[in-house]
Amino acid sequence: MIDINHRRVHTNGIWMHIAEKGQGPLVLLIHGFPELWSCWKYQINHLAEHGYHVVAPDMRGYGDSDSPQDPESYTIFHLVGDLIGLLDELGEEQAFVVGHDWGAQIAWNLCLFRPDRVKALVNLGVAYMPRSPELKPTEIFSKLYGEGFYISQFQEPGVAEKSFSKYDSLTVLKKLLLVNAPDIIAAPAGVEIIDFLHTPSSLPEWVNLEDLQSWAEKFNATGFTGALNYYRAMDK
Repeated sequence: MIDINHRRVHTNGIWMHIAEKGQGPLVLLIHGFPELWSCWKYQINHLAEHGYHVVAPDMRGYGDSDSPQDPESYTIFHLVGDLIGLLDELGEEQAFVVGHDWGAQIAWNLCLFRPDRVKALVNLGVAYMPRSPELKPTEIFSKLYGEGFYISQFQEPGVAEKSFSKYDSLTVLKKLLLVNAPDIIAAPAGVEIIDFLHTPSSLPEWVNLEDLQSWAEKFNATGFTGALNYYRAMDK
């Protein structure tokens, strides 16, 4: 991560930490759950070397960015607003946008709300989910997959945090990021999702233990409430 610059910018009422490198057209990299800006470190270096100004924020609730405790502060309007404020702070009218997981969901809605600020979009892992005032995603998930579905288990403030606390942060990250389960991540009745998920005995070649340990240190400091609040505001 040599020569990657770090600073905090004020956007949409919060302080957001960003990592940036390079000069040229702006590429905005948006991480997912439960990740940090540094999940993009290889892409940051590669894109900067090829003539782009690359910016990867710690999203609201993560890492060195502000982490409001109230789930009401994590609606999609807050999350998109953070990025619009970031573009304004950077003095950029448009950006190439890349999103992964929750970052993809935010990026889809950024394009929906403010297409004038997006030059092009690349999304990974999450398809576009249309919004409707008549349909609540959490209710649909519960009906389809049951109350053991991970999103359903994340809804009640404090419950998932308590179950996560039985493990160190590194183990929690391994369980969540390296899921060895069917496509539908749902625990049996009466079982916490974090207990249900397998802890891998070894890491795949593409995962760096040092990176995971650095993420774990951040989550040791911040806890997981900010990250979980994204799910608690899904219906807003």
